[in-house]
Amino acid sequence: MNNPKVLLAGETWITQATHIKGVDSFTTSSLESGAEAFIKVLTDDGFCTVDHLMGHDVPKDFPASADALSAYDVIVLSDIGSRSFLLHPDTWLSGKPTVDRLELLRDWVKGGGGFAMVGGYLSFQGLDGAARYGTSALADVLPAVLQERDDCVEVPAGATPVVEAGHEIVDGMPPDWPILLGYNRFRPRPGADIVCTLNGDPLLTVMEAGQGRSLAWASDMGPHWCPDTFTSWAGFRNLWRGAVTWLSRSN
Repeated sequence: MNNPKVLLAGETWITQATHIKGVDSFTTSSLESGAEAFIKVLTDDGFCTVDHLMGHDVPKDFPASADALSAYDVIVLSDIGSRSFLLHPDTWLSGKPTVDRLELLRDWVKGGGGFAMVGGYLSFQGLDGAARYGTSALADVLPAVLQERDDCVEVPAGATPVVEAGHEIVDGMPPDWPILLGYNRFRPRPGADIVCTLNGDPLLTVMEAGQGRSLAWASDMGPHWCPDTFTSWAGFRNLWRGAVTWLSRSN
């Protein structure tokens, strides 16, 4: 398979700031993204195509049928909670039944798709447990067993990833990895392979899921957990190109 097609959902947020100047105040809003480095290393030189569905568009526009999902070889969820997929506006605003898109995604993976979850405050279980993937249908195809509570671990002084097992995703990677500043803590699912660890916990786990493949990266794809020293490192490109190649079986 040449030029795999990837759908990235999430990894954006809207920030509203209040500016107070003496007795006056006003607010400003901005749309932020942590996905630029990830998208760039995958799309440079035409390696693959990436459709980026921003977080605020996920509830309405994430694929809602098997046919729509089949347009992609790899689907990546990053820093976007499970309720954004479960609560289509027709359900949230109008009380109408809609398809469970996490069930659809699980079935797509088992049918041969490639799936990755990337860490963040709204990945895995997430900050204060708000992401809630552990009780979703998607838990069946994650190479991770999630905690029932907040799973975010801050490592402000930094920790260095350790490659634990040979795997094609990390073949040819530079031996010295830069530090990461945090991650989501989980246990590997039985049958999953632990490729890398961080701070003694799984960082990169992979597994076969039915006819498909899945991957869990416990840290982020951009700051703050994944600092610029990591995203500008040559291995960042190797890591994500290797992940897409393995997930899509395009080698």
